[in-house]
Amino acid sequence: MSSVIWYLYEFARKSWAESFAGAKTNPEIMEAPDRFRDFPQVIPENCIACGACTAACPAPSAIKLVRSEDNSHEEGITYPVINTRGCIRCGFCAEVCPTDPKTLLCGENHLIREEFTILPVEKTFTIDDYLCIRCKKCMNTCPVEGAITEDENKIIIDKSKCISCGECLKTCPVKGAVKGIFVSNIQEQKQIIQLLVNTLEKRIEDEEENIKQLEGGEVFRVDLSINEFVDQAHNIVTNDELILDIIQKMTDRLKMRIITWDQGKCNDCRLCVADCPSGAITYTKEEGVQRNADKCLRCSVCYQTCPFGVVGYYVARFLLDEPRLEGGVIHITVKASQLPQGAG
Repeated sequence: MSSVIWYLYEFARKSWAESFAGAKTNPEIMEAPDRFRDFPQVIPENCIACGACTAACPAPSAIKLVRSEDNSHEEGITYPVINTRGCIRCGFCAEVCPTDPKTLLCGENHLIREEFTILPVEKTFTIDDYLCIRCKKCMNTCPVEGAITEDENKIIIDKSKCISCGECLKTCPVKGAVKGIFVSNIQEQKQIIQLLVNTLEKRIEDEEENIKQLEGGEVFRVDLSINEFVDQAHNIVTNDELILDIIQKMTDRLKMRIITWDQGKCNDCRLCVADCPSGAITYTKEEGVQRNADKCLRCSVCYQTCPFGVVGYYVARFLLDEPRLEGGVIHITVKASQLPQGAG
């Protein structure tokens, strides 16, 4: 009987109730492990609206692109929004995000840390603990003793000793396990990324009529010479290594959604107008249903809604044939979407 009274007394104490209520938030009780992946954090101003994150996400409805409203001073921006009820915290969105700095952050391996920018080098290297297989080839290759070490079964690069020679990147057998990050010219890098996205989109738009002919499962291939893009990129920055690095990362990670619009098939049913999340599709009596491509998020809602086949939905992937600027070619593969089409 006395033990029961003691337990009742303990449960009634205010300190116990406070500890119980704060068990999931009290930092002294809840401490995340080093490898913990949180829900992705979004930095809207870095987003270039490429849609790579939504295409890579394996969880239905976990991530979508939204557009903020225009105002008198500037146009709205497009950026991803995370649904924490659907997100499985796999980190794929952050992995494929082509922007530097990242638009999406969900773990220490996807951060461009502020301390990197104080180093007197143009490029620094970091190891992705999720991809690293602990083969230690980088440690054996590194010419600076102590620059790459192992601590608690994790391979770590000491930024204070690293001379940015890149030998670790060359010898690593796992693509992406060692990442080279340019820590200068961040704004210029964003401009080059946007330029490359625009160049790829323009090349795809030139083939729009051929793409419209694709049936389910069919593939359309086209090549893009990067010579003209490189000439334009040189107007932004003259570092060929940086330009090539951006092209390689973009072609490795980027998947682009493509929306086509056949106005001749439209019957002005206006089903798509109500469903469009960005206001890109509008209706007036004079012009009927119209689509503003600049506001389109390529979310494919209109494709899945339209019963008349006005909207086409495709996915493009990219491959750089060889890691070189002169004479380099990006292979573009476009495939019709497998999503169901039409309201019915």
